[in-house]
Amino acid sequence: MNSLAFPFVPLNRTGSIPLTPVPSLPDSDRKPLTKKEVSADHPTWCPGCGDFSVLALYFKMIEKRKLWHEKITTVAGIGCSSRFPYFVQAHGAHYIHGRALPFASGISLSRPDLHVFVFGGDGDAFSIGGNHFNHTARKNIKLTYVVMDNQVYGLTKNQTSPTSPLGRKSKTDAWGSADRPINPMKQAISAGATFVGRTSATSPNHVLEMMEAAMDHDGFSFIECLSECVEFFPGAFDAAIPRKGGKFELIPPSHDVTDEYAAYRLSDNPWPGQFGIFYKVNRPTKNASEAKIIADHRAKVTGLADWQILQKNFDRMK
Repeated sequence: MNSLAFPFVPLNRTGSIPLTPVPSLPDSDRKPLTKKEVSADHPTWCPGCGDFSVLALYFKMIEKRKLWHEKITTVAGIGCSSRFPYFVQAHGAHYIHGRALPFASGISLSRPDLHVFVFGGDGDAFSIGGNHFNHTARKNIKLTYVVMDNQVYGLTKNQTSPTSPLGRKSKTDAWGSADRPINPMKQAISAGATFVGRTSATSPNHVLEMMEAAMDHDGFSFIECLSECVEFFPGAFDAAIPRKGGKFELIPPSHDVTDEYAAYRLSDNPWPGQFGIFYKVNRPTKNASEAKIIADHRAKVTGLADWQILQKNFDRMK
């Protein structure tokens, strides 16, 4: 056994390992993480998948903003896009289908010092996870949720998703979808999200701009990113790709991002719509609200150890 890799640590009198602070360099003296240092397993998406672009830009943002391993948390649910945590060399979790947001909420509330990023797809976010999406938005929990919308269930091989357009044929709707698709922008705004943005995987500079703006926002930030499924829905977003004859139209500078009704109307523009920040306001976060509740209660028991506080609560219930 390598003694340098597995050093002997003497126990203290209580039988536990003594906690000795590990010296570290100030952040200002640390070199930014490189893509090699922050990437893990090789991505296993289909060649040409839009998710490759989002992952590459996530790496670029981490390097640009000097986010260290111990400050990054990458969480996802289930689906093609939700493979993200496998490919990022940082703390995170590949969680249950549709339940990534409540898990990430717990991280954000207990560790406000972390940058919490959640990645998902249109099925994970708006179908099985739709209820959690609404409640995380209304509570305004500080985290960034990037939904790679490909308008199809790709991992399970071509079924209709909540954002599939009317008439699209799939294994579950061989005759063509008859269900009106949801509008992610409208849903996010009406649910109470305080940052709502939209981008496309084929516009990398814009994706990076949206992710940085969302990360800097103090509250629940949501980004819909059009990400083509080249295997089961090729050409779905050609109308938003200039090199394919489409148009990537940015939201005009005159748009007031604090006007909820203007943002909602903007969300109703004909497909493929516009791209940028639809809505952005400042509202107290659940993180701040819970921190205040804890501080107020702590002030009432100043000088007591945690076990004494717990004992007082037990005595009160007798």
